[in-house]
Amino acid sequence: MNIEFNGKIWFWRGPAPWYFVTVPAEQSHDLKAISGTVTYGWGVIPVQAQVGKTLWKTSLFPKDGRYLVPIKASVRKAEKLEEGDQVTVRLQVS
Repeated sequence: MNIEFNGKIWFWRGPAPWYFVTVPAEQSHDLKAISGTVTYGWGVIPVQAQVGKTLWKTSLFPKDGRYLVPIKASVRKAEKLEEGDQVTVRLQVS
């Protein structure tokens, strides 16, 4: 399954702070439909992600009926991204 969407980078200030982009509701619904066959535990879904020219492997995290794409520091640096930036995210479910 391949998914592409636009979203805003946001910062989670929890005990382990991290940057994310939230997958829209429609695509999250599609991911939830296949999650049972692709998750490796806790509902996370392994994907290959792309923002700009940068590709990386990560896992989507379920939260409040949607999925979150973690945006690593190396990706933000390579693409010159900051909190609040709008990005196009491409996902390929592994």
